Amino acid sequence: MNPEQLRQALRASRTEIAFKQAVIDKLTHENAILKRLKFAAKSEAYSAEQKSLLDETLDSDLAAVAAEIEGMQPAAKAAGEKHAPKREKLPANLPRREVRHEPEDTTCGCGTPMQRIGEDVAEKLDYQPGVFTVERHIRGKWVCKCCEKITQAPVAPHVIDKGLPTTGLLAQVLVAKYLDHLPLYRQEAIFERAGHLIARSTLAQWVGECGVQLQPLVDALAAELLRQPVLHADETPVAMLKPGHGKTHRAYLWSYCTTPFNPIKAVVFDFADSRGGQHVRGFLGLPGTNDKPGWQGKLVTDDFSGYKACFELGVTEVGCMAHARRKFHELWVNHGSQVGEQALKFFGALYDVEREVADADSQTRLEARRRSRPVADALHQWMRQQRQKIPDGSATARAIDYSLNRWVALTRFLDDGDLPIDNNWVENRIRPVALGRQNWLFAGSLRAGKRAAAIMSLIHSAKLNGLDPYAYIREVLERLPTQPASRITELLPHHWQPTNSV
Repeated sequence: MNPEQLRQALRASRTEIAFKQAVIDKLTHENAILKRLKFAAKSEAYSAEQKSLLDETLDSDLAAVAAEIEGMQPAAKAAGEKHAPKREKLPANLPRREVRHEPEDTTCGCGTPMQRIGEDVAEKLDYQPGVFTVERHIRGKWVCKCCEKITQAPVAPHVIDKGLPTTGLLAQVLVAKYLDHLPLYRQEAIFERAGHLIARSTLAQWVGECGVQLQPLVDALAAELLRQPVLHADETPVAMLKPGHGKTHRAYLWSYCTTPFNPIKAVVFDFADSRGGQHVRGFLGLPGTNDKPGWQGKLVTDDFSGYKACFELGVTEVGCMAHARRKFHELWVNHGSQVGEQALKFFGALYDVEREVADADSQTRLEARRRSRPVADALHQWMRQQRQKIPDGSATARAIDYSLNRWVALTRFLDDGDLPIDNNWVENRIRPVALGRQNWLFAGSLRAGKRAAAIMSLIHSAKLNGLDPYAYIREVLERLPTQPASRITELLPHHWQPTNSV
């Protein structure tokens, strides 16, 4: 390497070190803020349930920040220098299951058979619904008396380094929290009834550390989602606790997913502290650059103004016919409107065709929709005629104006067999979240909300692909520590192949 190349390598090394140090400083600052919030929040006027939720969220955030700082450190400390915290022994009354690890070959390189001189035992806490057990990992020590060489099976990598829980217990905590909407203080009580109390602060640390480890997989899922030509998008409000204010703030969980016609079944949630359109543009990478262009596909949405800027930046708008129909349905149900009743007949004819071809291929669907075109044209003409008879400002006028003002977007599906007629698919994806929103109370930082959205993306995508979320998360946590970064997509739900079937 010549002097110029050495100088360039040195400059690159200094730049990388400076960048990592800046990130470490940022995370250290965030860590200090979270610690202050944890102690300052004790004086806040929260209910007991809110206080518990806030405590577990802050503990998870602190664990996540600590894990990120540790990952950014330039070099790990030597094993002898690392302080290992003392851990209480697991109760003797819990059932034990021994898992033995022995070297594959106990013959020394000199040809002499090695002799077993002892073993190391590590206990991990496992959980199956309602029952705790203990896994005793026994690693035998073997020595060659001839050359005094000692060998031992290596310690299996774990998603939480030297952690107490098995991946089964971690999966149980994550699925219960983010799929079954069970806050950690409720899980703490459930575990105590099962025979072993796990402090919610400990559970929170596990959640935070798992969130950091799973983030690369979620990033890969989002990247694959953004390679699809058609996406659904929707958003729903959730409450967010704000330490220092003693009250909740309205945040939003944005949902993006593939269409029901796409063989790739995936959904990605993105948490934001507002409903501003900059959040959807940020997720889609808009406006983009020459080196990294933004997403330019077809987006199925409702009429929320936050999406409008995307359509000015190259995204094609696809309207939701269900939203248009819903407005006329309300007129008919609430007021017995004849206009609403007649409109529903037109919409019904359109949806009859869609039900016929729900499971067909794109070309068959497009051909069938030729029968829908005359119905849509008749509906459009009828609406224009009715609008001339109705005064401005009425509920009927607003229902008709919604459809007329978005008619091109609403009928775009008629010319593309890959487009859905409405946005109901993504609304169904976000509905379970809405049902559990009374438990969605986050700390003031975005970190807890982002972590929840990330883990839920994996869990709900697993459900979309017909997988058992618990079994999927458990095996992902088992394989993640040894999975090469270049093959991370193999762990995505739609590519998933359980190891017992490979």
